[in-house]
Amino acid sequence: MRKIFKYLTHRMVIISLLILVQIGWLLAIFLHLTSYSQIISLGFRILSFVVVIYLIRRDDNPAVKMAWIVVILLFPLFGGLLYLYIGGKKPVRHMRRKLEKTLKESGEFLTFDDEIRETLAREDATAAGQVYYLEKQSGFPAYRDSAASYYPSGEECFEHMLDDLRRAKEFIYLEYFIIEEGIMWNSILNILEEKVKEGVDVRVMYDDVGCAFVLPSHYDKILMQKGIKCVVFNRYIPVFSTIFNNRDHRKILVIDHQVAYTGGINFADEYINEKQRFGYWKDNGIRLTGKAVHSMTMMFLQMWNTFSGDKIDYARFSSEDIPAADGRGLILPYSDHPLDSEFVGESVYLNLINNAIHYIYFLTPYLIIDNELATALILAAKRGVDVRIVTPGIPDKKMVFLETQSYYQQLVEGGVLIFQYRPGFLHSKVAVCDDRFATVGTINLDYRSLYFHFENGVYLYDCPAVMEIKKDVLNTLEDCTHITEELCKKNMFFRLIQGILRIFSPLL
Repeated sequence: MRKIFKYLTHRMVIISLLILVQIGWLLAIFLHLTSYSQIISLGFRILSFVVVIYLIRRDDNPAVKMAWIVVILLFPLFGGLLYLYIGGKKPVRHMRRKLEKTLKESGEFLTFDDEIRETLAREDATAAGQVYYLEKQSGFPAYRDSAASYYPSGEECFEHMLDDLRRAKEFIYLEYFIIEEGIMWNSILNILEEKVKEGVDVRVMYDDVGCAFVLPSHYDKILMQKGIKCVVFNRYIPVFSTIFNNRDHRKILVIDHQVAYTGGINFADEYINEKQRFGYWKDNGIRLTGKAVHSMTMMFLQMWNTFSGDKIDYARFSSEDIPAADGRGLILPYSDHPLDSEFVGESVYLNLINNAIHYIYFLTPYLIIDNELATALILAAKRGVDVRIVTPGIPDKKMVFLETQSYYQQLVEGGVLIFQYRPGFLHSKVAVCDDRFATVGTINLDYRSLYFHFENGVYLYDCPAVMEIKKDVLNTLEDCTHITEELCKKNMFFRLIQGILRIFSPLL
């Protein structure tokens, strides 16, 4: 009973109820107006019809268009109005303007080496194309004088994080979707407190919704009392707004402008298997050294300067101050955000799939994809590419898992090999291709990651880490169940539920 009371009185629950009250109040006014006047009712129906025509003509994702058309057909009175309000899933205008200004300011402190692209164009046209796309659309350069270390588990990555944190002398910057009090975070926090006393500049940024049920309210004030500067991204407040749909799903740790980490790992005990909720938690991380760290630092600064009143001068950080790392290949950290119409995360995956010759393997916790990705995967398989996707065997969200499984039959029948990780939940976000290309980061194969969230990743070409990633995928496959066409065929009830979920998945 105490747990139920605590849940019902939680800040997020209360705010959600207040928002529902606002929605109910607006709906009541709307229904009253439409019932009061046939002309008003006809006007809204005409508006819905016009919106459907607009959607059909709009150059947009077909799955998103279909989902909205179904909603409008089901609710012709207010469906069109609903689309006009939340259809674009864009944040409010002032947020977009603030970030655009920050990106422009920070761009002056990012140096692009034309020689890298020109040399790459002669060596490997596929890699050159991906680098050209990422440099232009994400705004971060490619580096040769950098190195990457890949960690196939949260436990292994965490050990190296602690060692690097203990060596910090100048600053520690963290930006994470989830921070939860426990063994993992408390170990880090103890080091952060000590470093603050040593004069190290420590800054933490976390997502309000991601941490809502795992951190006390106003945890930022607790951190600031310890001398740690803190920003809470996109606070969840009791005002009906579409901005709440856009979350900071990134994972960035930068230390002294010398070392950077990213990957799937958040700061909570399940990520290092100190707590098991869904069997063994399979995750990954990557550690960067050398000039590529500069991009990771700038990524953090961009978000901090956009959403914090405490601006940091970009001029304090220069890639010239970073020693070159002894690493082979090319490394390009990149970011993606929902404020524009460019879906960088999805495009990176599509480019890899479309250019794959021998194989492409994915590790992803969710598989909720649009027609473009599904078609690309199937076409790759049909032209002889070994396409494999590994998803969890034990889900963290049952409804999302049903959506994921709804894509199995289409992909399997198209020649894609699907596997489920038997020991537990797989949270890694990885793609590796042809022993030459890989990407590691925070981007899932689902609509929220690909369209609605702030995300980041690292593109790797011809690096030793590429083969480490391939080895991790092959080792993971040994503990997987192969999904055959027989296993895809559930009873009619499950298939009906999955079909409904799949229609509306772009809107969830």
